[in-house]
Amino acid sequence: MKMSKKIMAALLAGSLMAIGSNIGMAAAAPAAPAAAEQGIAFYGARNLREVAPGKSPNANPFGLVYRGAITKNEAGKVNIHPVRYNLNGNTIAANLYTPAGYDKNGTKTYPAIIVAHPNGGVKEQVAGLYAQRLAEAGYITLAADASFQGASGGTPRNLDNPAFRVEDIHGMADIIASVPGVDTSRIGALGICGGGGYTLKASQTDKRIKAVATLSMFNSGIVRRDGFLNSAKDTTIQRLQEASAQRAAEAKGADIKRTPGMESMDIPEDQLKKMPTLYSEGYIYYGKTHRHPNSTFQYTVRSNLDLFTFDAADNMALINQPLLMLAGDKADTLYMTEDAFKKATGTANKELFLIPGATHIQTYFVPEYVNKAVARLTSFYGSNL
Repeated sequence: MKMSKKIMAALLAGSLMAIGSNIGMAAAAPAAPAAAEQGIAFYGARNLREVAPGKSPNANPFGLVYRGAITKNEAGKVNIHPVRYNLNGNTIAANLYTPAGYDKNGTKTYPAIIVAHPNGGVKEQVAGLYAQRLAEAGYITLAADASFQGASGGTPRNLDNPAFRVEDIHGMADIIASVPGVDTSRIGALGICGGGGYTLKASQTDKRIKAVATLSMFNSGIVRRDGFLNSAKDTTIQRLQEASAQRAAEAKGADIKRTPGMESMDIPEDQLKKMPTLYSEGYIYYGKTHRHPNSTFQYTVRSNLDLFTFDAADNMALINQPLLMLAGDKADTLYMTEDAFKKATGTANKELFLIPGATHIQTYFVPEYVNKAVARLTSFYGSNL
């Protein structure tokens, strides 16, 4: 059985999953450099501010697409605050979730969790779901769109660069520490799918993160390089040559070339049946049931120059924080979680938690599996934050 050439190209390219004024928010900021000294400004995240919700692309006023999403802010309940902040000169779009009865005056302290979204995903999808559920458990949570992606700034659009994705997580740690009431000694992180791999990498060095969890972790670099389940090792150099040639062309003014976005394709049922479960279910989730216009897998081809040397499981021994890695026991991506977990020799406080019956994508939205994941996450953070 053969897949269409366009779908195969999308898979090999990794086009799906890798392949505050009114609440008193403020962050201290260093003085801007003098004009003569301006250039690259790498200072981290600052200037957190709440903004009005933008025009929603769907019936939810905040653009959220997950089941049980907040539709309005009410006193005594979990609230959502659309926010913006600056990260190294770029504007990041995020949603801050505050728990029921949140004390904006800072007289009460709260543990906090930063949530990194999957490859191709945005804060309004699964990252928002878990951020909201954790806020319901009493945590201040932050879900942000990655640089160059979603509603965040940065050009070229949909650049998929591991260094920026990791820096995004460092920036989220910067910013959540500035939210009134956050106990900076109790900051945790949750990374989902590709965001899980980047969260592992950030947590290897960022010890402000006191407890690390991943859900359906996806090691983006090794899949881009070798293909899913090592299916494209024979074309690795060829694809690097293509990415190199494309960067050269763009340096001369050519248009940015991007990989096919499977979420916008019309893939027939017979083709879906031939695809790995991750991709067939991902196509339905991102393209149909949980579609958001800011979510896309049309990555820049030049991204491969950086992704091919990225491996989230490298240096796992540097993680000395408590570690929880969750995955469905039916997930065809489970091998990535197992590999990283095995290499996490720097902490004795670690657990691999398998969700019976769940595939990778099903952990994003199926109530039974989400409830099991949230229950384990709240227990883990409750014991370690």
